[in-house]
Amino acid sequence: MQHVDFGGKPLAPKGESEFQRKPIVREPALERAERLANLLASIVECSDDAIVSKDLDGIITSWNRAAERIFGYSANEAIGQPITLVIPEDRQSEEPEILARIRRGERIDHFETVRQRKDGSLITISLTVSPVKDVHGNIVGASKIARDITEQKRAQEQISILAREAEHRSKNILSNVQAIVNLSQSDTCDRLKEVITGRIQAMANVHSLFVASRWKGAEVSAIAKQELAPYLQASHDKRIRMEGPQTVLDPTAAQAIAVVLHELATNASKYGALSNAKGRIELAWSRSEDGKLMLRWTELGGPKVNAPERKGFGSRLIEGTISPLGGQVRFDWRAEGLVCVIALPT
Repeated sequence: MQHVDFGGKPLAPKGESEFQRKPIVREPALERAERLANLLASIVECSDDAIVSKDLDGIITSWNRAAERIFGYSANEAIGQPITLVIPEDRQSEEPEILARIRRGERIDHFETVRQRKDGSLITISLTVSPVKDVHGNIVGASKIARDITEQKRAQEQISILAREAEHRSKNILSNVQAIVNLSQSDTCDRLKEVITGRIQAMANVHSLFVASRWKGAEVSAIAKQELAPYLQASHDKRIRMEGPQTVLDPTAAQAIAVVLHELATNASKYGALSNAKGRIELAWSRSEDGKLMLRWTELGGPKVNAPERKGFGSRLIEGTISPLGGQVRFDWRAEGLVCVIALPT
């Protein structure tokens, strides 16, 4: 039964709105085609990727805004020119192969290559090329989408470099730890653990400086302050004097100097100038004319020193750390205190 209002107008069935009862007006095919074409054109123009079309002779027929930004040529400059406009001289052979594959109806997906901008600079791109067909299904050209991946490739290369560097550093660290263990001896197991732990901690300390410099190295004064930190407190700051120009060492040399300073400071606190209340340390460094780091450790005012009859484990460790790097170590056991001079190529 159809319901009507008092004016004789049919009422909509219960739950159906006036809008729902309106007949669907179909969009004319021509208007729909124009609307879709405008939508597609807008998508192409707003894309972040370069979208370019060319005919089967490789002549550019369209060039969007992203192509202008990426390659540096305006649409007026590019349209009508051969696509080789943006192909470097040493890659010109790529274009005939691309066109041959397009004529066979093939699609080229994510082809990584290099292209040249208007200013001559080179960029790495990921290229996708698809055949373009006319209304009869005949291939009449190609559509190319190019994405600039220069920064992405640079980041990947940097990651690869860092990975190789990390591998090298890891092997270097393990090699140094092995040397420390081999050169460390003591009367008791607990004392041996303490000795090895202290020497490895010195390596760990200097690695924190490498992180801050992005593994470029560490500055000598920063290394010295780290290793002598326990003796640079308010009550000791007048007992240690450090002097030298700003000198950045590469990680290998910096690691060696950190271990050496740790060993010298440990020895001084037990037997030398830092083992009593009056002793003091003078640490000086400079660069020689041939580029070597010259480091001089001088102890004064400590207990009377007698030259050892044989090399101790500390002396052997210092020499074992410096000699493999082409450096030299000289110990001068003076009565007023030890003088250690190190020459290290950097």
